[in-house]
Amino acid sequence: MLLAGGLGLSLTGCAGFLVPAGEGEPEPTPSVSRLPGGVHADKLPTPFPSVSAGLSGRPPGTRGPGPTPTVRAGCPSSGVVVDMGEVEAALGHRAVGLTLTNCGSKPYRVHGYPSVRALDEAGDPLPVPVNPGSSYMGTDRGPQEVMLEPGKTMRSLLAWVSTPTGGDLIEGDALEIAPAPGLEARTFPLKGSDVRLLDELDMTAWRTDPA
Repeated sequence: MLLAGGLGLSLTGCAGFLVPAGEGEPEPTPSVSRLPGGVHADKLPTPFPSVSAGLSGRPPGTRGPGPTPTVRAGCPSSGVVVDMGEVEAALGHRAVGLTLTNCGSKPYRVHGYPSVRALDEAGDPLPVPVNPGSSYMGTDRGPQEVMLEPGKTMRSLLAWVSTPTGGDLIEGDALEIAPAPGLEARTFPLKGSDVRLLDELDMTAWRTDPA
């Protein structure tokens, strides 16, 4: 499910859903995976038209397959991938931009938040709360439901405090980030002692407009 619709003793970030269009047959009831805090991830089995449907660029009446969107090398099986930018600092606050890209060949319906966990140097999860919502570094305007076409991106903003005034700080070695719970995650190292100190993580929802 997967980039919104711009970072709880809970160790997973909240998310809505990312569903590849046209995958699976409709079922009587969507499957629901309950997440901490009442946020849930819904799989929508309803098929959607291919992104290339009606966009072949050929004159009416001609037949034959349209152009096939290019799948990026190394694209996960889900068809969506996350990336993390450089950490920005301001008055003890830290923030980093996250992007969600449709690297596959089918459109995806995206609605919700990234899934984020802080990891120690051994790669084990740390007890750092992860909250959906606004922070000093950015405002959360809530999820934006989008049919994300191949090659398009959405954004989220992940923020935390790295000073003692932020409360009990934990030193993290990396962040594990996925488009949504259950999808392929990537691990991004945290470089610099002032960046690795975490109190809690606040994240905005996936959106096409900046956080």
